Order: sequence, then C-alpha cells, then structure tokens
Amino acid sequence: MRPTTGDDDVARLFASRTEPIHDLADHAGTVAAACHAMAVRFHQGGKLVVFGTGSASTDALHVAVEFVHPVIVGKRALPAISLTADIATVTGLAARDGMGSIFAHQIHYLAGPTDIALGICADGGDESVLRGLVSAHEMGMLTIGMVGDSGTTGRSAISQSAAVDHLLTARSADPRIVKEVQVTTYHLLWELVHVFFEQPGVLDPEVVR
Repeated sequence: MRPTTGDDDVARLFASRTEPIHDLADHAGTVAAACHAMAVRFHQGGKLVVFGTGSASTDALHVAVEFVHPVIVGKRALPAISLTADIATVTGLAARDGMGSIFAHQIHYLAGPTDIALGICADGGDESVLRGLVSAHEMGMLTIGMVGDSGTTGRSAISQSAAVDHLLTARSADPRIVKEVQVTTYHLLWELVHVFFEQPGVLDPEVVR
C-alpha cells in the first residue's frame, strides 16, 4: 500500500515543475527562432561559444560537448567551445580584472563576428554573462541569453539588454527548477538546429560544408 504521509508535498514538488515546462512549450516559436538563427550561423562557418558561472559553467561544458560530439550516431558534429574550460585563463582574468571580465575578454580574442554566443544564467543578473553577451553583440555575433525569471521581481539585466538577440526564459524563482528547464532548453537547441540542417531549402544556400 502506498504511504499517504507527505503526499501533498510530493504533489507540490511535481506541480512546481509543470508550469515552467508548459511555459517553455508555449514559447516553442521563440526557441525555434533562436535555433534557426543558430543553424544559419553554423552553415556560414560560425561556431558556438558558451559561457556561464557557478553551476551554469558546467552547463556550458555540457552544451559544447553536445554539439562537438553528438550522442546520437549519424548527427553531424558542429564547432563549439566553452569559455569555462580553461581554469588558468578564467582565474587569471578574475584576479587581474575582476569576475565581470572573464567572458568578455575571451570572446574578444577567441570569437569572430560569424559566431554564436550563448550565455547561461540562473537569475539573469550575472555581470560576467551580461558583459560577455554585450561584447559578443558589439562584434556582430548572434547572441542568445538563457535565464531564469520568476516574473514577480521585474526584468533582469540580461532580460532587458538590447545586446541579446534571442532570450530563452525559465519561468521559476527556484534555481533547481530553472536548471531543469534550462537543461531541457539546450537539448532542444541541439535537436532543432539539426532539424533545420536536415530540411532542404530551409537555410541559405551559401553555406560552408
């Protein structure tokens, strides 16, 4: 017999995840638009540059390996790097110039105008992620911000930034749920980029193969 103690808590925990996932589904067009723009940049020879701090730094690594080394056999590998992988560079920049500089500096020297910048942040207020996106935008890169937002405390700095071409938001104040939605979101980015690659005539014919 199933225990009844704590059933309300169990139901609440599952319910707290339902609305953010439904919200993500409601914004399928927003996600698809970002993926199409990414696919165009990849076709034109660009690479994906991913970054985030704290737990998002490991998400950046996860995203990069998904594109470079697809887990699904037969999918093409696409160029991607994480700006969180080089600990010597990250800590050196942080010590000399402050945490806010760690991604903007790397983007200036490692990326180009045809590339894609994907900044990941749980609350949308991380200065280093914002400055990285601003630097990327100034260079002409495609910029995508992946943030969390409860919708009750006003828009975050990244959400309000004109430097963000595509904003993908996890609607929750709980950082654990934000993380879960963001993992789903970047898996969708990978899948839909490949969908656009596989549809004849969807992308510009002037591509790098």
